Amino acid sequence: MENIRERIVSCAGRVWFCAKELLKWLALAMITGVPCGIIGAAFDLAVEHVTELRTEHTAILFLLPVIGLVIVAFYKAAKLEGVSTDDMIDCVKDGKPIRFWLLPVMFISTVLTHLGGGSAGREGAALQMGGTIGWWAGGVLHLNEHERRMAVQCGMAAFFSALFSTPLAATFFAMTIVNVGVVFYAAYIPCFTAAIIAYGVARLIGVTPTRFAVEAPAFEPAMVVRVVLLALACAVVVHLFCFVLHSAAHGLPKLLPNPWVRAFLGGCVVVVFTLLYGSMRYNGAGVNIIAAAVEQGQALPWDWIVKILLTALTLSSGFKGGEVVPSFFVGATFGCVAAPLLGIPAGFGAALGLAGVFCGASNCVVASLVLAIELFGAQGLWYFAIVCGITYALSGYAGLYHSQLFLTDKLEPEYRIIRGHNHY
Repeated sequence: MENIRERIVSCAGRVWFCAKELLKWLALAMITGVPCGIIGAAFDLAVEHVTELRTEHTAILFLLPVIGLVIVAFYKAAKLEGVSTDDMIDCVKDGKPIRFWLLPVMFISTVLTHLGGGSAGREGAALQMGGTIGWWAGGVLHLNEHERRMAVQCGMAAFFSALFSTPLAATFFAMTIVNVGVVFYAAYIPCFTAAIIAYGVARLIGVTPTRFAVEAPAFEPAMVVRVVLLALACAVVVHLFCFVLHSAAHGLPKLLPNPWVRAFLGGCVVVVFTLLYGSMRYNGAGVNIIAAAVEQGQALPWDWIVKILLTALTLSSGFKGGEVVPSFFVGATFGCVAAPLLGIPAGFGAALGLAGVFCGASNCVVASLVLAIELFGAQGLWYFAIVCGITYALSGYAGLYHSQLFLTDKLEPEYRIIRGHNHY
């Protein structure tokens, strides 16, 4: 009888502990997801508005060099020089604190970059702003150090979800971007809940989900071979993309060590290129070009190359944004052009290229597969799995983020600790 009573007490204690922990994570998800949804929606609408403004008033492009100086001034005033998405990864890994001023400075700087026509994305801002909100939300709840690190992941997932309307992909991206090969599934419930809440809040405010209509070919051996060949080509593009980004990030500051000069001259080069090309096709995020590639099968043969170069120049000059949407652009336009050469429909090839290049550059296989489903639907999932698997395996250990830690070998069944770095 005494033994049964002890078991009952032990079981009740365990149930109470689980309930208390679950309530804590739900509270974290709520106080992270709501502000991320509100600020994320405001950020998304602001970027859309300034993009439309620049399109209507093309003379704004000439302000880009001055905008570069303003951004440098903001970061110097806030003492945030050199802060990047890698700092969010370091925070999750090592508990490195995040300064609150990063939130408004990143918001304004990224919006200004898009206003002036810099070639950049939005997810870098999303991860940094979301991570900041998560860090401070963890402080409000008086979480311990390890729990506060997970709160940063919640914020990253929530803000990413608010922007891209892909809550599940955002969840797995935040969970797997730090330690490649090992996932702490304890973060799943708080991250996914925060992502769902932020998605719902953003929808209520007016953010329209990004979805593409894609028709996938039947799954057959001949098409599998073609998709494998496209995946191999995408892996080469990933290496080129990372090589150019890393080379510019290291080389330009050495060539122009003064950040004021670097930002001003970088902005001038972007302006001159745009004037010589005669179009703003490569300024901003280029979501319209991605949509045209996927839904209409239309892209220019040099789109992906030019986007790589302008994005590297923009970000290494000191402008703010991110590399994920440019990776979408590069993958979609390359896939759209290369796929017909292999007998793959151009639009579906663009979708495959988008998922493949993103996967190879981010080293997030599951997040890339889920992203493909949320953006394009479940049709062709096996083809997406082939492309993501190949680009992940062949992209090496030099992705978008230097602070990534690889805890397993990509090609061998071994545990290894490899810090993401630049092999080039």
